[in-house]
Amino acid sequence: MAALVSLFSLLLLQGCATGRYTVDDGRPVDEELLAGIRAYGVLERAVRPAIVRSAALAGEGCDRQWELPFSLASSEAWSDDDRVAWARGLGVDERVGVVAAAPGSPLQPGDRLVAVDGAAKLTTADELIVHVAAKRDRGRPFGVQTAAGQRVIVQPFQVCRGYTRFAPPNAARLQDYHWLMSLHPLQVADAQPTPDEALWLVLWTQGLSEEGGARMKAYHVAVDVAGALYQVVTIATGVRGAALAAESAVKAAQQAAAQLATEILKQELIDQAQSYAVERMRQAFSDAFDQVSRSQVIASMQKAAANRGVLGGMSRVAGTVFDRADAWALPRMERLGADPLAGVVLHQKLAEADRAQNAFVFDIERLTALGRLAESRGLGERLVAILRGLRPQDLDPGPAMPLMSARRFAYESAPEPGDQPFGRGLIDASLSMPVDSRRGR
Repeated sequence: MAALVSLFSLLLLQGCATGRYTVDDGRPVDEELLAGIRAYGVLERAVRPAIVRSAALAGEGCDRQWELPFSLASSEAWSDDDRVAWARGLGVDERVGVVAAAPGSPLQPGDRLVAVDGAAKLTTADELIVHVAAKRDRGRPFGVQTAAGQRVIVQPFQVCRGYTRFAPPNAARLQDYHWLMSLHPLQVADAQPTPDEALWLVLWTQGLSEEGGARMKAYHVAVDVAGALYQVVTIATGVRGAALAAESAVKAAQQAAAQLATEILKQELIDQAQSYAVERMRQAFSDAFDQVSRSQVIASMQKAAANRGVLGGMSRVAGTVFDRADAWALPRMERLGADPLAGVVLHQKLAEADRAQNAFVFDIERLTALGRLAESRGLGERLVAILRGLRPQDLDPGPAMPLMSARRFAYESAPEPGDQPFGRGLIDASLSMPVDSRRGR
């Protein structure tokens, strides 16, 4: 009888605990946010195994960071309706939960964290995430407690510097490039990256840090590199504090873009892309289907050039070394046994889908440089085949923001942010911000 009473009490407690957290009750939610949450999940699940694969390069002389084999999320502090969207889109509730994990990770999707060894009682998801980040950065094994009552030991591992992270679901178009971390827009999920394409995302981001870090530091170095918001973003960009900051960062980026490119210039780029593509296709191809497809790709490449041209703050400096990140990543893909041209396949998929506002669609200038590198490694003809017959050397780059390799870069071309806290980007601002970023709105 005593055993039955104990069992009943345990079940009752579990039932009460379940009622404290949000579940999907079928109500209408913000469909744009829901789509962003699902895209966020696609990308996190794709890159977490790739991050673990990239650890094999950490001993090759690059600057390094500590990583974890899983990523976390929490819907705490979101509105009631938005918490339902998180539950529907990714199975996330107010607790800190695992949303993606590499094979062999001690924590798997669906696990909930409730405590971290050595930390006093934590009352919010943000506090728990900050403690997980602090434990990670010490590089030593640490224990966490799950909602199922298990104590799990987590072992951080080292990778080349440059965290690969993604925009929060409420700011899906955000892109921010920094030597410590890059935030990529969620439209990349539309390509449904394969394991090798996900590895390209990771290695390219690390290459941007390695090849452009010194130049970005010369532009601006934040004094504090341990801000609470930065720690949160490195673990879970979807928590509400980071999401609020992202909204402000998007507004700042839009203002910077307005300074860097007038509407006339942007329309000129679009018109030129359309006319150039049509004329080029008329000259080079007879097949109607290929004509439309290749026209779309070239138009996307011109949009990619425009995208790079209107980056602001730290991202603008980073944009001048995108080609160097390409060149850093390709041979390392080979070294890890991956398809060295997976990045070109990803480019083609995104370009054909007209998803060009990101770093993974090459503009013609970058593609030409990558084509030369591929040719030198015996990959030239395969690259042309992936591009459906387009030869990079035959394309006219047109007007674009010059790469560092093309001509000397002047830091004056990246406007100073003035009193705008996000003028140099979300990542740079987060280095000295608390988790509660509402004051930055």
